[in-house]
Amino acid sequence: MSAGPSAPSGSTAGALRHVLSHLVTPLLMCVGMGLAYLGAFHAPEPHDLRVDVVGSGASADVLAQTLQDRGDGALSVRTVADRDTAVNHLRTQQSYGAYLPGSSPELIVATASSDTSATVVQKVFTDVAAEQGAPLKVTNAEPTADGDPTGQGIFFLLVAVSIGSYASVAVIGGAGAVLALRIRAALAVGASLVVSVIGAVFAGPLFGLVDHGLGGLWAMAWLYSAGILLIGVGLHTFLKRWTTLGVMVLFVMLNFTSSGGIFRPELQPGFFGSLHAFWNGAGFVEGVRSHVYFGGHSLGGHVLVLALWFVAGLAVVGVAGAAEAKGRRAASELSRAEALAASSAGAEEEMEEAVAV
Repeated sequence: MSAGPSAPSGSTAGALRHVLSHLVTPLLMCVGMGLAYLGAFHAPEPHDLRVDVVGSGASADVLAQTLQDRGDGALSVRTVADRDTAVNHLRTQQSYGAYLPGSSPELIVATASSDTSATVVQKVFTDVAAEQGAPLKVTNAEPTADGDPTGQGIFFLLVAVSIGSYASVAVIGGAGAVLALRIRAALAVGASLVVSVIGAVFAGPLFGLVDHGLGGLWAMAWLYSAGILLIGVGLHTFLKRWTTLGVMVLFVMLNFTSSGGIFRPELQPGFFGSLHAFWNGAGFVEGVRSHVYFGGHSLGGHVLVLALWFVAGLAVVGVAGAAEAKGRRAASELSRAEALAASSAGAEEEMEEAVAV
């Protein structure tokens, strides 16, 4: 009689332990997302934000030094001889604002480089012009496309392409686990092609985030997505059910926050600013900016970042393939050993029976 109630109780306890063990993953995601997003975005402050003061002579030097001292590390202020040099610095992303002092002061920015950086620079020099008793004229040397007035559309495109990529990892790694790794890798490449085409449709005909250079944007989206998918599919061999958390750490928590799509590294804490130099999301965002708005300046370096992540994906898949092959050999040898042991045991039993007779 006592066995009846105990069985469901044990079953419930086991199911509860199973659920609680799986709740660890979303809770870790919650902690990780909070630390990453709030750590990167909650209090942006400029540090070493490069700006130019246009002019020569003592007055320009004094103004530049005053701004440098007053900023206490927030700004990196230099003087340039003329307007053309200042505009060239903006269009090669060597600076994020150029101030022309005088009776009608002017600030030149390039919102295509970063709207938030341009806003910070504009606030600084609006105060400077007010101290001189003159209104500030703001000129945008490199505006964004009409479909992306905030300059953050590329970042949200990054989010869409990333979600399509790492969600596909879960499907290929989970539902496709019975397939050979070469087939899973081929599915990853195919899925990245589809995701990149969707991204290009979003960026071009659907929302008009860019008004030219769509082919180059698609190519970078494919390279970016393929890198994520190959790394994720390869990691699934080792991480199993922790793969989702692993790819979220790599391609959401550390990736979105260091991409420069919302705040450039000059407005972020040092950790995320340092990741910007080599993380794949930054390679995509800055690569698209360079390709679409800045005449390909530094494009090769950004494409190289994406290519290296793609190569890393191939390497992870290669290591996973070797590990799976080793596992299959071990399982096969174990099977043969068990079969041999069973055969030996059967032979011994037959011999014992024969002796007994």
